[in-house]
Amino acid sequence: MARRLPPLNALRAFESAARHLSFTKAAEELHVTQAAVSHQIKGLEEWLGMPLFRRMNRALILTETGQSYLPPVRDALDTLSHATERLFRMDGSGALTISTMPSFAAKWLVMRLGRFQARHPELEVRLHTTPQLVDFSQQDVDIGIRFGAGNWPGLRCDRLMTEDIYPVCSPSLLTGPRPLRCPEDLRHHTLLHDDYFITWGTWGEAAGIAGLDHARGPRFDDSALLLQVAAEGGGVALARGVLVADDVAAGRLVRLFDVHLPGNYAYYVAAPPHYFSRPKVKAFRDWLFEEAATDPTDAHSRTLPAAESATTSSPDA
Repeated sequence: MARRLPPLNALRAFESAARHLSFTKAAEELHVTQAAVSHQIKGLEEWLGMPLFRRMNRALILTETGQSYLPPVRDALDTLSHATERLFRMDGSGALTISTMPSFAAKWLVMRLGRFQARHPELEVRLHTTPQLVDFSQQDVDIGIRFGAGNWPGLRCDRLMTEDIYPVCSPSLLTGPRPLRCPEDLRHHTLLHDDYFITWGTWGEAAGIAGLDHARGPRFDDSALLLQVAAEGGGVALARGVLVADDVAAGRLVRLFDVHLPGNYAYYVAAPPHYFSRPKVKAFRDWLFEEAATDPTDAHSRTLPAAESATTSSPDA
């Protein structure tokens, strides 16, 4: 059965004019003349057999028919627009939308994205930061970088980087009135806690520190903020090696002692399996692995038994 549909341009003119309550503003938005908008509206009203607008004291208002017709027309145009945008993304053109955690974006990804953009100037990179895993079926996201166990249902998860955990602090604490020369010196300093990661109690036990009051000190649910407080001399933080590497290299933070713990979680590149065949997704995925391969390793550290996380589930789902 053939659908009874009015002309698309007439619907666009109606939606714009109804939103602005002005043929002039609709014409400016659609880059046509006011006469063209008026002609489209008149043609739509004739096609429907009922008026959509009327004039009252020189003001343009919607009739009851126009008011009831506007919401479904707007929804239909939005659906068509979103579907078209998705098609552009599927063929590798347009924007590349990346979803990741705020901490990873701030401490690792952002300062490297320029190199990807220089390699692919045809792509408009959009960064979507959230602590939660996005719903790829409902949100316009091309690829995600998440921290966890890599077992998210319905997604292909490629392990990008693992984590080592170790204490860091501001250089100012090394030469202060209570210098940090050995793990036992932590008893005299403020401990900074990451709510979603390895606890000081776990690290202290593995490092053989007796009598460390590992429950004291402020707690943070943002790893980037935790590292900022540590860099400003606010205490000693247990840092994720991936997130802290640039701060250590720049001298904003210093690594303490030779003890590190391997984390139970890792960073994963995640998306529905068929997304990885899209040229722009494949290009970004391959670039990420190139960047990860150049990150410095901690070969001088001695590895202690794997630590338990502060939570039993993936911290960044």
